[in-house]
Amino acid sequence: MTQNIYDDPDFFAGYSQLPRSVGGLDQAAEWPSMRALLPELGGKRVVDLGCGFGWFARWARGQGAASVLGIDVSETMLGRARAMTRDGGITYVRADLETLVLAENCFDLAYSSLALHYAENLDGVVSAVHRALVPGGHLVLSIEHPIYMAPRDPDWRQDAQGRRFWPLDHYLVEGPRCTNWLADCVIKQHRTLGTTLNRLIAGGLSITHVEEWGPTDAQLAAHPDWAESRDRPMFLLIAARR
Repeated sequence: MTQNIYDDPDFFAGYSQLPRSVGGLDQAAEWPSMRALLPELGGKRVVDLGCGFGWFARWARGQGAASVLGIDVSETMLGRARAMTRDGGITYVRADLETLVLAENCFDLAYSSLALHYAENLDGVVSAVHRALVPGGHLVLSIEHPIYMAPRDPDWRQDAQGRRFWPLDHYLVEGPRCTNWLADCVIKQHRTLGTTLNRLIAGGLSITHVEEWGPTDAQLAAHPDWAESRDRPMFLLIAARR
């Protein structure tokens, strides 16, 4: 089962204070790039894998989606999502993505934001998505970039010329990585970029876009603290089709 750190009270309290938790999609740095990858949603059936507070589910309905199924392993996250949602077209269900079972050919879009780097059984998730999508259906996802996950030290260092760098730790050695983020030892599953893409291809999906996210000039002007994402990308964005 995926580590359910979001039901830890201390972690959840810290997570709830993040800008994207308070302000929603517009406060997520990568959201404009994710939004650009989405198909037209009018009349579409959507599943949100790792729906969190339901920000995307509500946005999708606002864009005309016929229905949205939000899935999350955290009951605390789902409780907040339900409290913030007044829409009969959105359903929230608790389930572990790694053992997910969805009806065949029932969704036009599968969306996942910063959830699949927690999944050990990525092949199972991809298989479930492939079965659930209609032919030609879309998958749009983001995860933490493996370069961002791999460093053994979260703080950058300087070389003799004053250039910043982050020491990597066995980038090609895949598996669980322990990181101290809002709580001690949050477990994420490190995979190389190649492994992630190849798992999607092997699962029967055709990759249409890959983006190693970095801030635009305008975003950097508004958020100077995002500058480090130009030295190492924080997010990996992928679009694919069945």
